[in-house]
Amino acid sequence: MKNKKYLMIGAGFTFGALAAYMSVLGNPANMGVCLACFYRDITGALGLHNAAIVKYLRVEIMGMALGAFAAAIAFKEFRVRSGSNTLARFLLGMFVMIGALVFLGCPVRAVLRLAGGDLNALWGLGGVVVGALMGVFFLKRGFNLGRATSTYKVGGFLFPLIMVGLLLLAVFKPEFIAYSEKGPGSMHAALWISLAVGLLIGVLAQRTRMCFVGGWRDLFLVKDTYLFSGIAAFFVGAILVNLLTGRFLVGFEGQPIAHTNAVWNFMGMVLCGLGATLLGGCPLRQTILASEGDIDAGVTVMGLIVGAAVSHNFLLASSTAGPGTFGPAAVIVGLIIVCGLGWFMRENIA
Repeated sequence: MKNKKYLMIGAGFTFGALAAYMSVLGNPANMGVCLACFYRDITGALGLHNAAIVKYLRVEIMGMALGAFAAAIAFKEFRVRSGSNTLARFLLGMFVMIGALVFLGCPVRAVLRLAGGDLNALWGLGGVVVGALMGVFFLKRGFNLGRATSTYKVGGFLFPLIMVGLLLLAVFKPEFIAYSEKGPGSMHAALWISLAVGLLIGVLAQRTRMCFVGGWRDLFLVKDTYLFSGIAAFFVGAILVNLLTGRFLVGFEGQPIAHTNAVWNFMGMVLCGLGATLLGGCPLRQTILASEGDIDAGVTVMGLIVGAAVSHNFLLASSTAGPGTFGPAAVIVGLIIVCGLGWFMRENIA
């Protein structure tokens, strides 16, 4: 166990340092790696939303998935399973993304933003913690999405194949793929660097089971610090790189791709943290699980993508000016629905 924890700390530090340095190499500031933002950009590149400034095929996502897939195959941990309340998982994935885009970042980016000095991330991280605590409340009362069972092996290869397809689109750039000409979507590192970094993160995350919500869940639920040590190490790696590269700027105002509305920074991440706790993992963890053959996690990722499309098509996503027109209402509705799922999907009332 001690060796595993050292591996987690090393993986978290490496991930944090790479995530911060990707902004030096061209990715948006304080968004060197963000699962929610990157899925949103991919959604836009595929034409599923019309927000012109956030459209790009983020190769880091494909790299993470394929790196995790390769590691799972190499270490004989690729297991195809499915059938565990798929529609509920899809809806939870949607609301996780909606909450994240009200905050402007997933739980990974919340830590990354704080490591860059963005104090608005304190509200977001507070929301993740409260969301995880709410999730623990439901877990202790018997919430369970059910047991997945083994199924046709070909199903487990679909998610990695989709990622290969997206990678090919990124390499060959057919005319039907949209790219931002300005804004965050126009900022990116070189494709081969993004792919290499994604592959390494995918391997590290697969080998350690890294999760940026599960760390808080385990800390509160079973007093286990294994996953949390990865979050802490990530923060240290990221802040060190930001300090060395002169990208550490403390404050609330003028932070890159962020807004200062404390209430909805907090509430958006309460929804994100709660949904991720009930799902059993944050967007990073869902991506890794889907790459290991978990078809339910693949459906959750599809929910993330649809959530990104809904957020931008229906004015839910925030901007640097603040929450979107209908973002606060969507968070409230999302919390009601997700809490309803948490309460009524308990084993003792099944």
